[in-house]
Amino acid sequence: MNQGSMPMSNLSLAALCLAALAATASPLAAAKAPASDVPADYRYALPLTVGGRESVVQLRLPKDVYLHARTADLRDVRLFDALGNKLPFSLQEPMPRPERSRRDLPVRLFGVRAARPAGPVGEMDIDVRRSGDGTVLSVSTSTRPAAPEAADGIDTLVLDLGAAATTAAIDALRFSLPAGVSGYSARVALEVSDDLTRWDAVGESELSWLVNERKETLASARMEFDARAFRYARLSWRQGRPLRFASITAESPLDTWVAPQLERLVIEPGPGRFPGDHVYPASLAIPVQRIGLDLGEQNAVVPAQLGHYVELPDRQAGKASTWHFAPLAAATFYQLTQGSKRRASGEISIPPAHRAEWVLRTQAAGVAAPRLRLAWTPSTLVFLANGKPPYRLAFGRADARPAAVDLTQVAPGFSAAEIASLGNAVAGPLETRTAAVSDGPGAAEQAAAAARMRLFALWGALLAGVGVLGFMAWRLIRQMR
Repeated sequence: MNQGSMPMSNLSLAALCLAALAATASPLAAAKAPASDVPADYRYALPLTVGGRESVVQLRLPKDVYLHARTADLRDVRLFDALGNKLPFSLQEPMPRPERSRRDLPVRLFGVRAARPAGPVGEMDIDVRRSGDGTVLSVSTSTRPAAPEAADGIDTLVLDLGAAATTAAIDALRFSLPAGVSGYSARVALEVSDDLTRWDAVGESELSWLVNERKETLASARMEFDARAFRYARLSWRQGRPLRFASITAESPLDTWVAPQLERLVIEPGPGRFPGDHVYPASLAIPVQRIGLDLGEQNAVVPAQLGHYVELPDRQAGKASTWHFAPLAAATFYQLTQGSKRRASGEISIPPAHRAEWVLRTQAAGVAAPRLRLAWTPSTLVFLANGKPPYRLAFGRADARPAAVDLTQVAPGFSAAEIASLGNAVAGPLETRTAAVSDGPGAAEQAAAAARMRLFALWGALLAGVGVLGFMAWRLIRQMR
């Protein structure tokens, strides 16, 4: 080869190399994408019922999805309408939700017999004896001109809510009538204080108990106001006869966060590969967060390790691979009856793990194989119900590509509170169909093997290309010499 033909020869070799690489990469790229993505390609489906006219709806993924999905990240989940069109959806991790409850605080009552002076209630002088911790011992009024006495000897009630009320917000008082009183009506004013010296007016309320001829009672027995912390309160009557109530209860609102509800699966044991091992077939899609053992009725203490088997190929060609146990967690599970009381271990927490098979390794002799209990938090599927119902949630395909989108593409502009309050879709019974894509017991392994073969082919093509380029460089250097 002369120098004039050298560039053309090098270009020909480079073109040949690139063509070889392109020819190898094209089948690989084509093999990654499924041939189709229609409802018939998925082995399982759940019919969904959507009520109302809401555009955005949510669904807590049923247990069937996790039992039959073929991928750990749920990439084989699809949502179709009646015409087979795919609907956009987003998978969201459920968040703890706020829940309001109420706590009752007992109230001590002190009736005050006093003349009602001219002017606002806050001008009355009240003498109070307290203990060292602030508890009210007695209440009386300072000397004032005599006035007509109330029907039952009081015209004001002083309330002591106790030390706990100084750190808890109070937003209501609940009243109970004394024995022998059925019907009653009055308008009362409430003032609060922390030191029995300075009083703040909180508000007024109508209290009433109405009784009909059948002795049925219609009661308005609560006084509500803006939540605040206070130790003492004072009730005065604006209208009606003063009354010493049988009891007054203070209500304190409590805001707590409720964790999302867990889903659970109990699995029967099978024989393991080694003595002392028990195997539990599960599903790769389950994001296990908690694990427990069901020991039945037996009294037992079982130190155990939980994990999975790992296959290690032998380095020497022609020899079989070996299996090893890889532990993920260890705990002592027990169930005992002592003093007529049953004691049992609970579930242990683990980092979320996806396993198609769990292995329990124990050394406890004479203990029957326990059942395994898996617990996880199901995801919430948020979707746009803009297709033609009925809808189908399809899953069960090992080679599917991800279809979930970001929440902003389903519910743009929605706040977290609005997402939490979305209407719920209802899933029907599980439907099984013959899928066009093979997803039998060995489908996942076959897909993994095919992926490895494609990877080997790609590396082979790259090495071949490097060899061709090296040969070109060697030819060029030799010609330059």
